[in-house]
Amino acid sequence: MINQTLLESPAEPTATLGTETPRRSLALIIISGFWLVIYFAALFTPPLLDDADATHASAARHIALTGDLVTLRVDGIRYLEKAPLPYWLVALSFRLFGFNTFAAHLPQAVGVLLLSLLGYRWAERAFNPRTAFYTGLATLTSAGVFLFTRYFIPEVLLALFLSIALYCLLRSLESLEDRSGRHAYIMWAALALAVLTKGLVALVFFFGAAIIYVALTNDYKNWRALKPLTGTLLFLLIAAPRHILAGLRNTGGMNGHGFFWFYFVNEHFLRFLGKRYPMDYNKLPSYLYWSLHLVWLFPWSLFCGVLFRQATSSFSRFNNANPLANRISYWQPFAVVAVGILLRDTVHIAYLFTVFVALLVFLVYELRQRQLNSASGAPLLLAFTFLQRTTLLLSIFATLVLAFFSLSTNQEYYTFPAYLPLLILIAAALTRAEQSFSGADSEAKSSRRWITAAHATFTILGIAIALTLIYGLWTSRNIPFVPDIGDLLAHRGVGDYTLSMSALFDLTGPSFAALRLPAILATLAFLIGPAAAWLLRSKHRHLASTTTIALTSATFLIAAHIAFARFAPMLSSKNLADTIRRLEASGTISSDNQILLYGDQAYGSSIPFYLGRDVSLVEGRSTSMLFGSTFPDAPPIFLTSQDLLNTWGKGNRKILFVPIEKRDEVDHLLGNKKILVKETSGKTLYTDRPLDK
Repeated sequence: MINQTLLESPAEPTATLGTETPRRSLALIIISGFWLVIYFAALFTPPLLDDADATHASAARHIALTGDLVTLRVDGIRYLEKAPLPYWLVALSFRLFGFNTFAAHLPQAVGVLLLSLLGYRWAERAFNPRTAFYTGLATLTSAGVFLFTRYFIPEVLLALFLSIALYCLLRSLESLEDRSGRHAYIMWAALALAVLTKGLVALVFFFGAAIIYVALTNDYKNWRALKPLTGTLLFLLIAAPRHILAGLRNTGGMNGHGFFWFYFVNEHFLRFLGKRYPMDYNKLPSYLYWSLHLVWLFPWSLFCGVLFRQATSSFSRFNNANPLANRISYWQPFAVVAVGILLRDTVHIAYLFTVFVALLVFLVYELRQRQLNSASGAPLLLAFTFLQRTTLLLSIFATLVLAFFSLSTNQEYYTFPAYLPLLILIAAALTRAEQSFSGADSEAKSSRRWITAAHATFTILGIAIALTLIYGLWTSRNIPFVPDIGDLLAHRGVGDYTLSMSALFDLTGPSFAALRLPAILATLAFLIGPAAAWLLRSKHRHLASTTTIALTSATFLIAAHIAFARFAPMLSSKNLADTIRRLEASGTISSDNQILLYGDQAYGSSIPFYLGRDVSLVEGRSTSMLFGSTFPDAPPIFLTSQDLLNTWGKGNRKILFVPIEKRDEVDHLLGNKKILVKETSGKTLYTDRPLDK
C-alpha cells in the first residue's frame, strides 16, 4: 500500500507560528514599506543608462509619440527583436509622467511589488503566514531581483505573468467544482501576456512544467477544468493580433526576410542554438552560471542547505515507502544530464537538449509502466494537498528554467523567472526548520546544523565584506571627492560588453573616494546585521532573526543604489545631452545642428533619448540596428568614416559623440579639424567649427 507522499506537510501544526507572525495587514504594510524604500525611492536616479536601458526607452518613446503599437523603432530603424508589452507599458507611463527615468522604470518597480505580493498570496495559501511573510521579504531583498531591475529589461514582468499562470493552473485543478473557470481564464490571459513580454520561451517554460506536472500527478484527467478550447481562443485573441500585424507590416528585409523569420526563427530557435545573427552575445561558463545563482538569491541562498536537506529526506522516505518508485535509479538520468550541462561548452547544444528530453521521457515512461502494472492505479507521484502540489510544480518549473538556459546562450538575468519559485521553497524550508529548531529528534538536529551553518557563513561573509570596504575607505582617505567617477575608473567599452554585469570589473580602488557614503552604510550593515541575526536565532527569536537578515540586505541594496547613482556620468551620457541643450538654449549653437554618434548605437543611446530626436551613426550599422537597417525604407542615418570626413565642416554644424573606445580612430580620422565641446568619463563631444560667441 502506498502510504507516503513525496512532499510531506510539516510535522508541527502551522498554527503554532501564528503567535509571532505579523497579521496579514501588518505583514503587507511591512512588505510595502520595504518596496517603497528599496524600489520606489530608487526610481528617480540615476538617469537612463547607455546601451539597453536607453535603447529600450527610445523604442517606448516612439510608441508614446506615434501611437504605433505594432512596430518598435529606434532612431527611425525597425527594432523587431523584442516582444512589445514592456514597451507598451513604458509608453503609457511616458504619456502619464513624461519622458524621464521615473516613468521608464516605474512598470518594472510595480512588477517587483506585484511579484512579491503574489509570492505572499501563494505561500500563504500553500504553506502558512510565516512562509508568506518570508517570501515577500525575500523577493524584495534578493540581490538578483534588485540588480536586474536597475535597467529596462522585461524579465521581472515575464516572471510575474508566468507565476500568475502557474498559480492559476494549480487553482484550476484544485477547484474542479468551479464551473466558471475563472482561474483557468486568468491562466490563459497571463500566459498570453507572458508571450507578449518575452516571446515563445514563455510557452516552453509553462507547458514544459505543466505537462510534466500533470503526467506525474494524473491531473491530466481533469483537463476540462483548464478550459483548453475557450482558453486557447482567449490566448490567441490577446497574443496573436500584434504578431500578425507585425508580420504583415515588416517584410522585405535582409535576404528577403521579414518579421516572422527574424523574430521567431532568428531570435528564438537560432538564439537557443547559439547561431543567432548577428553574433553580438555571449554566455556564462557553466561553473559561473550555476554558482552565481547563490549571488542572485543572496542572502536567502544561504538557506539552500536547509532546503536540500529537507528535500532529500522527504524523497528518501517516499522512495522507500512506494512500490511504484522503489528501485528506480532516479539519479542515473539526471546525472547524465548534469554531466552534459557541465560539458555544454564542448558538446553541441542541440545534442544536449535532445539527450535531456529523451531521458526525461524515459523516466516518465518507466514510472508510467510501473503505475499501469500496479493494483492501485495511483499517480506517479502522490501530491494531495495544495502544499504538496505547489512544492512539486515550483520544483519542476525552476529546474526546467535553470536547465534550459544552462544549455542555451544566456545572460545572467535570463533565469529571473525561477527566482520566485526558488524563494518560496527556501522560505517554506526555513519556516519548517524554525518549527523543529528546538526539538530533540534527528530532523531538529539537522535543522539546527544547517541554520547555524547559514548564519556562520553570513557572519563570516559580512565581516569579510566589511573589512574589504574599510580597506578601500582607508586607502582612499586622502583622495578628494570627484563627482565624475568615470575619470577614476579603467573603463572598457560598453559596446564590447556581452554580459550584463561586465561593468563591475571597471571598479578600481581610487573610486572609493566617490563612494564613501554607500561604503560606510554597507560596512555598518554587514558588521552589525549578520551577527545580530545569529544572536537572535540562538535565542530562538526566529521571526526577528529572519527579519534582521532582510533589513541587512535592504540596507546594503540602498547603499548599492547610492553607489550606482554615483556611476551615472560613466554609465549614462545624459550630461552630454544636457550640454547640447544648454548650448542651443543660450544661442551658442543653432538648433538645426546634426548629432552623430561614432560607433555602435549602444555607446551613447541615452543622447537621442534625452534630446528627443533621431541621430546619425558613424560606423554604427551593427548589433541591434543591423537587421532593421536592411529594409528599403530605412532612414539614411548610417554613415561611414569617409562620409563623416567628407561632410565635416560643411553644411549644418556637426556635433559628434565619441566613446573612449573610439577616441584613437576619431583622432586619426579628423586630426586637428575638431573642436572639443565637453569631455566626461572618457566620453567626448566634438564639433566641426568654433562655438558662436
